[in-house]
This record gives sequence, C-alpha cells and structure tokens, in this order.
Amino acid sequence: MNDQDNIIYMDYHATTPLDPQVVEAMMPYLTTCFGNASSTAHVFGWKASDAVEKARRQVAGLINCSPEELIFTSGATESDNLAIKGIAYAYKHRGNHIITGTTEHHAVLDTCAVLENEGFKVTYLPVDEYGMIQPQQVENCITSQTILISLIYANNEIGTINPISEIGKIARKHGVFFHSDAVQAIGKIDSDVDRLGLDLMSLTAHKMYGPKGIGALYIRKRKPEILLDPMIHGGGQENRIRPGTLNVPGIVGFGEACELAKSLMVEEGKRVSILRDKLHHALFNRIDRIYLNGHPANRLAGNLNISFEFVESEALLAGLNNIALSAGSACTSGAVQASHVLLAMQLKEELAHTAVRFGLGRFTTEEEVDHVIDAVVKEVHRLRQLSPLYEGNLPNTG
Repeated sequence: MNDQDNIIYMDYHATTPLDPQVVEAMMPYLTTCFGNASSTAHVFGWKASDAVEKARRQVAGLINCSPEELIFTSGATESDNLAIKGIAYAYKHRGNHIITGTTEHHAVLDTCAVLENEGFKVTYLPVDEYGMIQPQQVENCITSQTILISLIYANNEIGTINPISEIGKIARKHGVFFHSDAVQAIGKIDSDVDRLGLDLMSLTAHKMYGPKGIGALYIRKRKPEILLDPMIHGGGQENRIRPGTLNVPGIVGFGEACELAKSLMVEEGKRVSILRDKLHHALFNRIDRIYLNGHPANRLAGNLNISFEFVESEALLAGLNNIALSAGSACTSGAVQASHVLLAMQLKEELAHTAVRFGLGRFTTEEEVDHVIDAVVKEVHRLRQLSPLYEGNLPNTG
C-alpha cells in the first residue's frame, strides 16, 4: 500500500493532482508522439507542433486572449522573472521605478530585490488587515519614472483576491505596464485579461490539475509592441523570448487542464466553497481563540487560513500526520520564520506562527472535510492542554 493512500490531501494551493483527463491527453506525447515541435521536416515534428498550437489555443480560451499572446515557460517563477526583468531591462531608458506589494510571492519579491541591487527603485505597497491592496494606493505611488506595476491576483496563502481590474484602469490611464502573478486564480475565478486590464500575466499548470514544470506568460499584443529582454538565449522558439525545446507533453497537459477548468470552473467553485464554509463554521463553533486570516468574502473558494492561538502550526501539522496541510507557502514551508504575508497584514508574530492553510479542491469530499474537522478539533485541544500559556488565558469562572 502506498504511504499516501490513507492521507487526506488539503494542500491544493501548493499543487494539485493531475486530473485523469489531463493524464489521458498527455500519454501519446510521452510515448509514440515523441517528436520535437521544432522539427518541421517530418510527421513526428508536425504532430508535436500541431499539439502545441492546439494547447496554446486552449490556454488562450481560458483567459480570453489570442494564442499569439502566450509564451510557454517552465512555470510561474520563470514567468514572473521574465515579465519583471524583461520589462525592467527593455524600458530602463524610460524609467527605473516598479510598484509591487508586500504580500507577493517570493518569485516577485526576490526578482524585485535583484533589480534594486541593480539600481532600480521599488515601492512595496502595504496591505490592509485582509491582505488587500487598494487601487488608490497604487495611483498615489505612480511617478514619471514608473514603468511597471506587478501585483498578485489571488494570494497563495490567505486566498484574498485583489481588485485587479480597478488597478488595471489606473495603470492604463498613466501608461504604465501592468503584470499580475495570477497562478492561484487561473481556472478558479474569471481571469479575462481584457476585463482585468493586464499587459502581462503569469500562469502555471500545476495549480489547476495540470503537470508540473510548465507555465506561460501572457504578453498583450498592442501597438507599440511590448518588448521584453529575454533571460534565455539559444534558439528561435516562442518568438525568441523564451527559446529552448518545447515541453510538448507538459504543454498538452496544460491545454487540457485549461479546457477542463473552463467547463468546470463555475460549478466547481460553488461545490468547493460549500465544503470550505462547512470546515470554517465547524472549526469556529468547536474551538475558541481562533482567527480567520484573509478577506472573509473576497477570497478563493478553496482557501481557509486560520490561526489557532496558543498552538504552534508546526506542532499541529505534526499531530495531524494523516492530513496534508501547510503552514504557509509551499516555497517557504521548510522555514520556521513567520509568514511574510501574515506579518504584512499586521498580524501579531505569535499568531502568525499558529497559522495553518487549508486548501480544498476538485477531489475533496465531504467525508474528508468531516474527518479533518474532528481531527483538528481533537489535536488543538490536546496541544492546548499541554500549553501553560493557554491555561493562563482561560476566563476566570470562579
């Protein structure tokens, strides 16, 4: 028996399992249809190239762009780097100022830090108590030197959804390029690039039931053309912006995942939000001194981030060894420091260290939610009985 067979998976923000239909679509390109999409002299290459272009159309259909506006990458981190560094280097003659937020993914924050070391100026916008950026904050920071705004669409830790479409109007009014790391939103909420007013958007497949190691960058086709300095050199693929042999099986899987998401997104969102709300209300009814992190309504359907006061998140996760959960971003879960997202929301560090992220998704069942509720309640109570801090904060009923 596989060690995973008896474990409930509730870490859908870290990654998602491959949908069986995605696996089925990929299999021919992992076996018999093994051609290089750049080999145009024979049928093996033609089949691979046709599959790539079909997938490009499928991805484009999910975000309402033209297929020519998509560049395939290795994933969201590369897409974020390509968008931010690509704009910064290509337009440094126009300005050196970038606006981003304090709750961005490290793929954005670390990229901006590198650019700061190279002389660029970066404004890190604070967030409100729900982890949200307000459009007026963005407009107040724009200067004649601002060349790029990069803000996350839906936060990977707390699920809060930023008002991207309102910020998009501000960016357009001031003639500033607008990029969003939208990997948690794609396939879960409407991500129409025209409605959002985005010039660039980062996507990845593995957050939406597709394979790992494949992503895309949307680059709006407009006049004058948006120029990006490439980070990789050595071929003519993807308009020379991202050269290299194309990951045909991954691209095919990405396309199929987008096709599925387009048809399932609305009903899936309703079902997952019902399960999330059941988990939310049951935990809050049965455990005291717990707090919701993130916006109570304007959040992803499958996200529930809770601080359990007097219970260290790592201890809680260790006790729940039959449930796959996270204490924060998958990219930083090996670290013991408090989440930068929660600290940016002005959450006390003690509470930030008690936060657990529940991530529900396509294959989460009601029976699993019931089990998680009981297990979490039992383990929180057990750990608090061992905590002198909790005992000292109980109400005096004598």
